[in-house]
Amino acid sequence: MQVQHRDLHRADLTMHRHLPLTALPLTVIEAAVLLDDAAVVDRALQRRIVTLGELDSAHERNKGRHGSKAAAKLLKSARNGGASEGERILHRLLREAGITGWKPHVRAFGFEIDVAFDAQRIAIEVDGWAWHRDVDKFNHDAHRQNILSNAGWLVLRFTWHDLTNRPHVVIATIRRALARGVL
Repeated sequence: MQVQHRDLHRADLTMHRHLPLTALPLTVIEAAVLLDDAAVVDRALQRRIVTLGELDSAHERNKGRHGSKAAAKLLKSARNGGASEGERILHRLLREAGITGWKPHVRAFGFEIDVAFDAQRIAIEVDGWAWHRDVDKFNHDAHRQNILSNAGWLVLRFTWHDLTNRPHVVIATIRRALARGVL
């Protein structure tokens, strides 16, 4: 690893025990680029540690730095609608399959659904490993699913493995659910 020195905008600095550090948005971007891991950005957004706007602003202030092109690609992917790479893959699969009538991030019964077909009452959840490593989050999702099911919603759950290795199964499952007209 090589230490890099550059002048930073004031908004990209924070102090901790009188030591200047990069602020969280820039740290998230640079860690994701350094580790070549979009999950760093996904986790930061999911946990609401940073917003996409904060990441975009930090990137804009630091254009031309080492890794800037990779960061731009990560942020473009994040802007394509989902809170995680898995959600963005699902959105792409739905668009490519010509499936319409869905909306991302729908609120129902006090919960957020990753993708919903409101008219058919079909909720689709993308289960990422990073999100469900916490028992409380896992329990929260189970509680949400029970409430949605009792209210007449069909809840479909897909994993990263499903989305990346079995996209045809994902699309076929969604088409079957839409065809049965769940209400």
